[in-house]
Amino acid sequence: MVDGARAPEADACVIDAAPVIKTLLRGAIDYAGLFPPAALDMATAVGHYAEYHASADAWALGRFVLPAARLEEFEQAGAESLPREAYRSWALSALAGSDLEEDVARIESFNERHRDARQGAVYVDTVELKTPNARDVAHASDLLDRRFDTYMEVPVASDPGDIVAAIGQTLAKAKIRTGGVTADAFPTSEQIARFIKRCVDHGVAFKATAGLHHPLRADYALTYASDSPSSAMFGFLNVFLATAALHAGRSERDAVQLLEEHDPAAIRFEPDAVTWHGTTFDAESIARARDSITSFGSCSFEEPIAGLRELHLL
Repeated sequence: MVDGARAPEADACVIDAAPVIKTLLRGAIDYAGLFPPAALDMATAVGHYAEYHASADAWALGRFVLPAARLEEFEQAGAESLPREAYRSWALSALAGSDLEEDVARIESFNERHRDARQGAVYVDTVELKTPNARDVAHASDLLDRRFDTYMEVPVASDPGDIVAAIGQTLAKAKIRTGGVTADAFPTSEQIARFIKRCVDHGVAFKATAGLHHPLRADYALTYASDSPSSAMFGFLNVFLATAALHAGRSERDAVQLLEEHDPAAIRFEPDAVTWHGTTFDAESIARARDSITSFGSCSFEEPIAGLRELHLL
């Protein structure tokens, strides 16, 4: 946990929560240790990912996230730690920059170099990029569809309905940024709920990233600095359950309330269901939510797992 954080009290109502938690979070934590606030060097981030991949918590680990421009640096840093057997391979998510064609060529060259697992069993199967308008969505789709699993980052300050609808006409998924290292980097609960609702309405899956180190909403330090300011941060369980609520036909207002829920005792976890203030999300609702929100990016893998244990959810 970030020093100086004020976390929810560990009094969640739990009855063997592990099965439903694993349904929600299996393979869901994309490791973004290169990015703030962790901002690790490449060798350290790769070493951590190797440790997490070999740990008992590996069931929750998703992809290693890095800029496409740093793929060669990743190869050099991982020369000694990359797996050499195909069945143990790592999947990477590469962030494209301003020159998408150049980055795609770089990614395909990287994948070709690792076609033989003996050269390092690792491959880029996912590309993430910013798409501020529907025209960018169409261009990216022409270049990336059927080549990679693609996530298009959507701005949410205004209604993203047109962009999400455009993504729905492609094979891509959407992406929302849910925080940052300053308080003004966080969207409002209403903006996040609106984005999720547009995704649900258009059948678009999505991932969330930034500011999601902890299970439930609370005030946390924004960085790892000893003098870091604190701010309210969204919890990843809040986002997953808000998605489940919208799939279950609940209103955007209900989703906003779930995004802002900070009391662990208000959420009851059972093996195949979650109940919040009298509303039960059954196994089917949880599965639909997980199909909808495929992963979340975090610069820490240890903090989300530790947070779940503090709430007695693992």
